[in-house]
Amino acid sequence: MHALPHNPQFPGPADRAAAARLHEDFAALGPAQRRFAATPAGREVLNCLGGNAPYLADMACRESDCLIRTLKSGPDAALAHALENLRALPLAASRRQLAAQLREAKRQAALAIAIADIGSLWHLPKITAALSEFAEAACRAATRHLLLSLHEAGQITLPHPQDPERDSGFTMLALGKLGARELNYSSDIDLVLFFDPQSPVYDEDAQPIMARLARDFTSLLATRDADGYVFRVDLRLRPDPAATPPVMALPAALAYYESQGRTWERAAFSKARPIAGDIAMGEAFLAAIRPFIWRKNLDFAAISDIHDMKRQIDAGHNRPGILGRDVKRGQGGIREIEFIVQTLSLVWGGQDKQLRILATLDALPALVKAGHLPAAVARTLAADYRVLRRVEHRLQMVADRQTHTLPATEDALTAFITFLGAPDFRTSFPRLLARVHRHFLAFFDAGEDASPHSRIDPGAEGPPPAAFTARVHGLGFNGDQHIAERLRAWAGGQVPALRSERARELLDNILPPLLAVLGEQPEPDKVFAHFDTLLSRQRAGVQLLSLFQRNPAVLRRMAAVLGAAPALAEHLAEDPHALEALLSPTARFAAPKPVLRHLLRDADDLEDAVALTRHFVRREEFHLSVATLEGRLDADSSGRLRSNLAAAALGALLPRVLAQHQARYGKVPRGAFAVVAMGKAGSGEMLAGSDLDLMLIYDHAPMETAPTPYFVRLANALTTALTARGPEGPLYHVDMRLRPSGNHGPVAVSLTSFRRYQANDAWTWERLALTRARVLAATPGFAAKVTAEITTALSRPDSPAKIRADTISMRDRIAAELPPRGPFDIKTIPGGMLELNFIAAALQLIHGPHAPVLFHPNTAAALRALAAAGHLPQAHAQDLLAADHLWRSVQGINRITGLSDRAQSVPPALQIPLLRATRAPSWEAMLETMAQAAQNVTNCFETYIIKGVSS
Repeated sequence: MHALPHNPQFPGPADRAAAARLHEDFAALGPAQRRFAATPAGREVLNCLGGNAPYLADMACRESDCLIRTLKSGPDAALAHALENLRALPLAASRRQLAAQLREAKRQAALAIAIADIGSLWHLPKITAALSEFAEAACRAATRHLLLSLHEAGQITLPHPQDPERDSGFTMLALGKLGARELNYSSDIDLVLFFDPQSPVYDEDAQPIMARLARDFTSLLATRDADGYVFRVDLRLRPDPAATPPVMALPAALAYYESQGRTWERAAFSKARPIAGDIAMGEAFLAAIRPFIWRKNLDFAAISDIHDMKRQIDAGHNRPGILGRDVKRGQGGIREIEFIVQTLSLVWGGQDKQLRILATLDALPALVKAGHLPAAVARTLAADYRVLRRVEHRLQMVADRQTHTLPATEDALTAFITFLGAPDFRTSFPRLLARVHRHFLAFFDAGEDASPHSRIDPGAEGPPPAAFTARVHGLGFNGDQHIAERLRAWAGGQVPALRSERARELLDNILPPLLAVLGEQPEPDKVFAHFDTLLSRQRAGVQLLSLFQRNPAVLRRMAAVLGAAPALAEHLAEDPHALEALLSPTARFAAPKPVLRHLLRDADDLEDAVALTRHFVRREEFHLSVATLEGRLDADSSGRLRSNLAAAALGALLPRVLAQHQARYGKVPRGAFAVVAMGKAGSGEMLAGSDLDLMLIYDHAPMETAPTPYFVRLANALTTALTARGPEGPLYHVDMRLRPSGNHGPVAVSLTSFRRYQANDAWTWERLALTRARVLAATPGFAAKVTAEITTALSRPDSPAKIRADTISMRDRIAAELPPRGPFDIKTIPGGMLELNFIAAALQLIHGPHAPVLFHPNTAAALRALAAAGHLPQAHAQDLLAADHLWRSVQGINRITGLSDRAQSVPPALQIPLLRATRAPSWEAMLETMAQAAQNVTNCFETYIIKGVSS
């Protein structure tokens, strides 16, 4: 006998007379029952069941052995016993025998699970999983029996009669609570049934036979007789249940979901799983409709649709106080938590498979991990969900009714509170409901439609009404006539996105807050024009406007992007799904390689792979730019992530380019190829719009005639893939002038030639550039060889005086040929980025040959290494590090906002992100910091490069 994990504590009886009657009836069943009733544990549990739950009191008497077994050996053993008896029933058993065994097993399982719940022996996930496990076992037993009966009657031909479900061409999908393994205590089961009419199991006209199977299945589980019932069965979640047969043909179901499926059906099937019949067929069906359930792009309208579903539910289930309160559908109830979780999963699950989670309590921490829900909110919702489900179960245990409604009278509520064992329920539960409902409203921003007083009327034609002019001027706009004309065009459906009545209704509701947030920007008329462009280029507006209606924070952030970054505004206009960057808390893919690799699995050819990669990179670039603009990523993080993105793109495309090249030209013995990045890509400091400075290196087995043309063609194929223009422009602009011999040399160089050139012919400026070289992609095993050769080349001893003199000469030549065009030409201003990079590179060439650990492609890492080795005083190293971060921060924002290097002044809209990125308290303070940083860099250049001071 197994000891219980702890002594269960059962609530006392609300009806002591009923508890006494159960004691008497139970003890009269026999000696074992009499002994059990005399024990303290027996008295306590019988008091609880008899005095609170007539249904459980009846089960205790009908299944007294199960009750004793549960208290002695634990609910796990009792449930296992019930399931074993059900599964042991032979296939040849009659329908009457099966029906009786199902009902007996149901009584035993229901009693054991109730004891586990009431006595706090199991937590909620185990309780709902146990209820679901039994339902699944019951469905399988019934399905096996019915399929075999049809086979024996000659109406179908099963390939494996001894295992009727296998390859049966019939599958049963569980949806809702059963699909999610979250079945409640007295739940019905939501099922969808399909069969494959092309399977050899079925004759040509099998539909009537399958309809009878569905009827017999429902009868077997749902009919009440002297033994009770098993489960209420709901088959109405199939398409158009009033017009379609209860078992749908698979092709018809696929055609429906691929063309007509609605949001509520997406939500339902997001929790679907096959539980009986041909499991493999069910899994294949779900795989086929996966694009319908999990949309590749964010489906903003789903948020509005699901909220509308909730509002319809609210209309019939809201009432004040807790008397008669619906704990499932009412405000603050179970459904609100499930809607939050399910909506977030539907919106983001198409792009993140980790969010395709069936169970609510499992999905909450996953949403936190993905950054879509605050951790504190998730913890609160999880705790409240457990309480709500406990209340729901306790309500249903009283009389085995599928109820979610609290008692409607004070006396009945007092009795229920006793059964619940929560004496503070009258005060704590209203607080819980209010808390959940606040989170629901915060998530959906489920405000009422705009009131008539808040609506904005631009008039029908001519000059706008005086009230309109006063209002838009009050919001900060100047062009009231232009705004009135555009609002009239919007209202008249002249914009494609607003041709549907639903879209115009949504716009009418969001117009007041829309104009308010646009008016808050430093240049509101320009921002309005950008938004007008964005809206005018959309083919449909419901999804976009639904997003804005339910997420005012996104509307505000979009306005800031439109105001500060015209290039990002243009991208938004071309690709509205890029708005997901405003929903995502960080750049989505810190490690993009596996994501891109998965995305390219479906690419048909190299052209398709390039197009998919280009779209992926452009989306991620936009994410990174928005996060940088808003201060969620600093220069270090954004530079690293952009460079990782470039490496992922090159790593994904190189094998495909190589495969196509080999298919056309064959293979070179021991051929190897590497893509070496220099400049900002090599140093991990890429900015928005950065080119790829590349050097392509190859190797091969010894040959009489070097295969140079082969690798030159391969290099051209790779650069063509990278620079091929699509709707979003090229994947990357490529600059190969830093290769050996520059534009005069071949586009690809052999490893031997690279080694020879670096040893004998490389100029100092080329070696300075090589300090930032890094292999981004290579054929297997070749990256390490190329990296070693780069280190060898950098380690070539040279006169420190010559390195310094050449560095000075290079700086002076650039200053003469490319003088700074304005104070924000951060690269070439005295003490700017170029001068700082020269310091780091020259000192690496001077000191690195004696200590190769000093070589780092990343400027900041190189400066830290030089300081740690004693070649730079810590104070000067900190000055240079601060300047490096400052210049990259300013450059990064300027690239995103489009601020010209020639700009002599900066518009207010562009000052805000610059101040945020540099963490300066004011514009004047930022300019002073920039001036000081430039002076510090100039001083260090003079000290360590011009004067050659050694630390």
